[in-house]
Amino acid sequence: MRHFGQIAPEERQRLFHREPCDFTADSPARMLSVALGATLYSPATRPRLADDVTKLAARGVISMVLCLEDSIDDGEVAGAEENLVRQFTELAERPATELPLLFIRVRTAEQIPDLVARLGGAVRLLSGFVLPKFTEERGVPFLEALTLAESASGRRLFAMPVLESPELLYLETRAETLSGIARTVDKYRDRVLALRLGVTDFCSAYGLRRPPDMTAYDVQIVASVIADVVNLLGRADGTGFTVTGPVWEYFRHQERMFKPQLRRSPFLEGRAEELRQALIEHDMDGLLREIELDRANGLLGKTCIHPSHVLPVHALSVVSHEEYSDAQDILRPEKGGGGVMRSAYTNKMNEVKPHRAWAERTLQRAEVFGVAGEDIGFVELLTAGLVD
Repeated sequence: MRHFGQIAPEERQRLFHREPCDFTADSPARMLSVALGATLYSPATRPRLADDVTKLAARGVISMVLCLEDSIDDGEVAGAEENLVRQFTELAERPATELPLLFIRVRTAEQIPDLVARLGGAVRLLSGFVLPKFTEERGVPFLEALTLAESASGRRLFAMPVLESPELLYLETRAETLSGIARTVDKYRDRVLALRLGVTDFCSAYGLRRPPDMTAYDVQIVASVIADVVNLLGRADGTGFTVTGPVWEYFRHQERMFKPQLRRSPFLEGRAEELRQALIEHDMDGLLREIELDRANGLLGKTCIHPSHVLPVHALSVVSHEEYSDAQDILRPEKGGGGVMRSAYTNKMNEVKPHRAWAERTLQRAEVFGVAGEDIGFVELLTAGLVD
């Protein structure tokens, strides 16, 4: 699989200075954690889930979570488990085709070995499990169950803990809860692919819901948690993990209080203004702004609940030609001793030692999302990536 694989090869050559690389579900964890991109959630109750997965893969979806937790009613769990096993079996029996990375979001630790056993040979399509409301106390049983299931199946299985518990939000328990989470995920580091943020649950604890005109970073109590999670768990010194961006809840037009956030200037050519208007009408301008703020705050990838969110996340994950040029300059072997230089674009200072970690992360992103051509922006990537 590869990002923007739904685009014709000749179009990719036009758009990219360096095309996204190929990878598989068996690629190194470091690469997969960066490559997750827009992780699309789907209730496990969907009767044509196998068809959905195949169709979405053809539209550029790279990672999916099939949910047995909050997205379904408590009384639906047994039926949803049966449906999951049936749909995985159907996918496994179809002719070989490219599928996304598939994860199951469970409710209890006991579901992990049970589902792996029931999947049988179809477990080869499973990349791992999403672990809800993760704390040290609740997380250890999940990770122990995952370890046992991995050993029994012979299949590498990853965990993606969701940080969403009230203990993590409340000021008096936050530091202790974060420290416990850090101890737990460090102990099971080889199995933890990424950490996910459950911002909807954070808001719920205070009866809040951000409107489409605002990002998670405009809700200060949420922004403070994101900052503390990245502070302890997202460090670039080798101890950190990939932390993914929060879900964007909106996918249809509602009445606005504030002006649109998308400037006109990037959309002036061709039919791009039509695209701009469509994004505004579907409350996507707020999503685009939040994606940019995610990356500025140390997050990578995003939880998504609607297919229309996937392409914007991926388009804004592509490394610009300017970013790539700066990163390469900073990481030149002869610059290993440090120093300062003017960027090749002559618009900024590149300081080798302070900017080194940024440059390394940028090149990791460039590997899986590609590098845009010198005159290519996210508008062209958005337009080209749309599949009828």
